Amino acid sequence: MNKPTLYLIPSPLGNTPPSAVLPSDHIKIVGTLQDFVVEEFRTARRYLSALGLKVGSLKFELLNEHTSPQEVDGLLAPLRAGRSVGMISGAGLPAVADPGAELVALAHRNGFEVVPLVGPSSLMLALMASGLNGQKFAFQGYLPVKPVLRDKKIRELEKLSAKEHQTQLFIETPYRNEALFRALLNCCLPGTRLTVAVNLTMPDALIRTRTIGEWKKFKPGFDESYKKKPCVFLILA
Repeated sequence: MNKPTLYLIPSPLGNTPPSAVLPSDHIKIVGTLQDFVVEEFRTARRYLSALGLKVGSLKFELLNEHTSPQEVDGLLAPLRAGRSVGMISGAGLPAVADPGAELVALAHRNGFEVVPLVGPSSLMLALMASGLNGQKFAFQGYLPVKPVLRDKKIRELEKLSAKEHQTQLFIETPYRNEALFRALLNCCLPGTRLTVAVNLTMPDALIRTRTIGEWKKFKPGFDESYKKKPCVFLILA
């Protein structure tokens, strides 16, 4: 494209080669860029280096949960100067459960092209492999941290799932995986199906769907090797 464009560049969900993340034609597009907005400098540099770019000649700006609205507006400077920009999240798809959504919205409001490149999404991969309803689903992000509020939210989502026959997806900070898993077993009805999808795209990935009653029967617990790895939880009542 000749117009200045914001390219949304997916990144690996773990330590995988770039060829497992981006098609070759998309890698060529990334190779034409000099300006990048990233969630983490170190991760982005390592990723772009693996793509064959000389990172020392590239320009990086940071966009994370601490970036102010005024700073986000300043990230459009290369686009306003006629140069395309690549945006990279810490892992997976930019702007999905990610602060990059603010920059995408701002680019649209200012009339710039926005082009998403193909890459992995832990949410869609988990949904694909769950066997739950892929026709109607909702991503709820992070549930409340406080146990009382978290448990209340779980029960609300289960009721919504039953009423709408809608798969509910949510994620958690890895070190709280075990606590959320236990809360789901305690709060949900025996017939509700629960999918646990851990460390997707990695050699040790785990994807299991069972009813709450079956999970309890198997006396489950997060194996030590999975307790602190990225996980997607899905329920369908």
